[in-house]
Amino acid sequence: FAQNNTGVLILGATNVPWALDPAFRRPGRFDRVLFVPPPDRAAREAVLRILLNERPVAPDIDLRFIADKTSGFSGADLRNLVETAADEAIEESLSTESEVPISQAHLLAALREVRPTTLEWLTTARNYARYANEAGHYDEVLQFLKQHGKN
Repeated sequence: FAQNNTGVLILGATNVPWALDPAFRRPGRFDRVLFVPPPDRAAREAVLRILLNERPVAPDIDLRFIADKTSGFSGADLRNLVETAADEAIEESLSTESEVPISQAHLLAALREVRPTTLEWLTTARNYARYANEAGHYDEVLQFLKQHGKN
């Protein structure tokens, strides 16, 4: 950094904001904590559509149904779901010796295997939000948990 830092923006991101030294969160530093919740149903459906866009897929896929079944999944969790379903389709392709597109059955099989990773984080965040929220940094987390019945 030079003497003149005009136009410099530093952005930090963490999924454990409670581990930051409070000195970092003083005004003029990293003084804002923004909660990014897991994607809602419509967002999950859009993410799934994007993840499946360039892949061979069967016409029987019901993205709305899959999105309904993936509450609490992050974008990374949805990617894991699609990758697991793709692996299922590849295994089937190898055993039948013909290309098998990703189908609803593959996604449903993947759903039995893949679990959301946000639930553990939300449990930890809830505890910090309840018991270590002096500055109100976790009010958005509490509001989200209250709205979604996870308080």
